[in-house]
Amino acid sequence: MAIFECLEFFLIIPLIIYLSYWISRRGKKSHEPTNWPVFGMLPAVLQNLNRVHDYATEVLIECGGTYMFKGPWFSNTHMLFTSDPANIHHVFSKNFSNYPKGPEFRKIFEVLGDGIFNADFELWEIHRRTTLSLLTHSKFHSSLETTVWGKLETGLLPVLASLCKQGTEVDLQDIFQRFTFDNICKFVLDYDPCSLCVELPHIPCEKAFSDSVEPLLLRHIVPESIWRLQQRLKIGGEKKLMEASQTFDDFIYPLIFLKNGEQEDDSNMLTTFRKVYEEKHIGPSSGLRDFLKDTSLSLIFAGRDTTSTCLTWLFWLIATNPSAETKILEEIETVLHSKEEKWRRFNVEESHKLIYLHGALCESLRLFPPVAMEHKAPTKPDILPSGHHLPENAKLIFSFYSVGRMETVWGKDCLEFRPERWIAPGGRIKHEPSYKFPAFNVGPRTCLGKEMAFIQMKMVAAAIVYHYHIELAEGNRVSPRVSIILQAKPGLKVRLTKRDVY
Repeated sequence: MAIFECLEFFLIIPLIIYLSYWISRRGKKSHEPTNWPVFGMLPAVLQNLNRVHDYATEVLIECGGTYMFKGPWFSNTHMLFTSDPANIHHVFSKNFSNYPKGPEFRKIFEVLGDGIFNADFELWEIHRRTTLSLLTHSKFHSSLETTVWGKLETGLLPVLASLCKQGTEVDLQDIFQRFTFDNICKFVLDYDPCSLCVELPHIPCEKAFSDSVEPLLLRHIVPESIWRLQQRLKIGGEKKLMEASQTFDDFIYPLIFLKNGEQEDDSNMLTTFRKVYEEKHIGPSSGLRDFLKDTSLSLIFAGRDTTSTCLTWLFWLIATNPSAETKILEEIETVLHSKEEKWRRFNVEESHKLIYLHGALCESLRLFPPVAMEHKAPTKPDILPSGHHLPENAKLIFSFYSVGRMETVWGKDCLEFRPERWIAPGGRIKHEPSYKFPAFNVGPRTCLGKEMAFIQMKMVAAAIVYHYHIELAEGNRVSPRVSIILQAKPGLKVRLTKRDVY
């Protein structure tokens, strides 16, 4: 009798699961995940993990821009996902003080320590004010021009010329990551690691950034107990993240000590932040060296990955939209008079005249924002403009990737690459509010390096388009990587054809 009761029990289990599935699917949209008993909606995420950004976009579009994700019952991973500009404006601007980065954000991004990304309140204000003083220093623009053009002429163009002569495929994403890594290290640490040269050397720190961005995204999705276990066992993505963290330390600490004894310069980043640390008595209790390391790492992270990611997707979009390449080339020749003279450097003021190229960069940032999502949590209960109630410390995930792909925000042509949408009738750049275009973040935490990024990207893009025609390598199917930085997977393999420019 007991045997029959056991068999009956095990036969009933599939029926219960099926009924739960059927009930949970009633009235749901086609992409909306099923809320399974015990496991919640995690199976749908795992099933779509290799395209998680596009899957989140499909769900958000069908569900009006905001959706409550319910994780496994034991995991405390319920999260409200949103791409609603009104919600973004409310959290990042109107009710900014109620949404600090907080302890959950710091746990996820613990590798960045007390740098500007993790900082809140007084420490964040000091970071921001100090960084702004460096970016607005009288020497900054001339230093930026010298650094970018120097790396273009001694690194980027010689490397591309060598690869073009060999007739080999070029991974532009790798090239851009090396370029921006060298430049931001020069700005932050006053040191050029020369990762972008003809030999294309392996620089462990430069590669460690790419190794860290995938596990950082998974920490948003996987229950903390799971990734903490991986951390203790030193397996999976957490092992990669730990190795990356050690690599960052090995690279940055010696340079901090090397530069600390040199002559002081008020335009030097390390000197400036050392003075701030000593005057304000802020930062980690572990001391000055950790404060400078955390500060440097955050700025290098921002300078390498965001700019290189935008350039990567820009050239993918140009390669798949030949008419845009023609218009960019025509603008370069018109603005810089390059038909009458050889290629020449152009300054910051001249870069502002490249309107169509600016629009193309904005389209790249709209469709492929380098920071694809952001995590927030209220310190006090709140009600979003969408009507959703948030208890204290609720997990709120903003999909910046989805914002640029919503018809309700950008119109029916939202998936099209149209640089023209950024050009006002008078021929000037059209401004869009940051809560609609959050590529540089929103509100008080808007990226301080926005102008620096545009100047650098225009110089790089103009130089490459002027000298080379770019075609995607055959069979190179590109998609967004599953990572916190929206890199291209498996890279951007192209073939270069030198233009007859002389």
